[in-house]
Amino acid sequence: MAEAAEKQLRILVVGAHPDDCDLKAGGVAALYAAAGHTVRFVSMTNGESGHHEMSGSALADRRMEEATAAGNVIGIRYDVLSYRDGRLQPTLDARFEIIALIREFRPDLILTHRPNDYHPDHRYTSQLVCDAAYMVTVPPVVPEVPALRDNPVIAFLSDKFTRPYPFSPTVVVDIEPVLDTVVDMLHCHESQFYEWLAYNRFFDEPVPDGTDARKAFLKNEYCKMIAPLAERYRDLIVKTYGQERGRQIRYIEAFEPCEYGSPLNDENRDRLFPFFSA
Repeated sequence: MAEAAEKQLRILVVGAHPDDCDLKAGGVAALYAAAGHTVRFVSMTNGESGHHEMSGSALADRRMEEATAAGNVIGIRYDVLSYRDGRLQPTLDARFEIIALIREFRPDLILTHRPNDYHPDHRYTSQLVCDAAYMVTVPPVVPEVPALRDNPVIAFLSDKFTRPYPFSPTVVVDIEPVLDTVVDMLHCHESQFYEWLAYNRFFDEPVPDGTDARKAFLKNEYCKMIAPLAERYRDLIVKTYGQERGRQIRYIEAFEPCEYGSPLNDENRDRLFPFFSA
């Protein structure tokens, strides 16, 4: 029993908006949860601006319900903080809240956005997590919550931006075995995938009616969105999974180490991402 407890991981995914965690780390979250590890999703903002017909508290309440439902799909906690959507700032108060949250959860691994991103909420979420790194080990900062002895490992979620430098992962994970589970999570965010993103011309085809048709539509769109990742990082996939399997993998999630956290290296990679021997 003690050995099992030692192997259990605590994974914290911090996104800017409700659905960011699911989009970029829903696959690994499903894999972790299925293996008995503890996963927690956090949205920094309340999502109150992510719609063309709704806004404010009504939309924030709706998106919190959607996030809770998405977390329930894989049995994890999904927190939505109260910072306003589109108005997030890297303030001291926000930093202190993140420091307290990290200390209370005690994650082995934190996943979050990169600091160069199209959306200011994404950028400032990344900055807040990076600014909390190391400070989580300093007792006089946020003294009401006991400091950690070790700085968690931090890794960035994937993106397509190239300036000042492109996304540079060292970890890739095959998520095809849980692809339908990720779609089930995304399906919970109805306000986003069937309303807001359709209005924002994110999809080539109109959203159909009916649960089954919508899920099939969403799976197709999601696969189109993430499929380029596997081709972009095929050499790393082959290095990770071997030639035979590596050439066949179609859908992945990828993660880039953040140097502000503890190192993500060859020694702890397989412990933090225990998926490669299956």
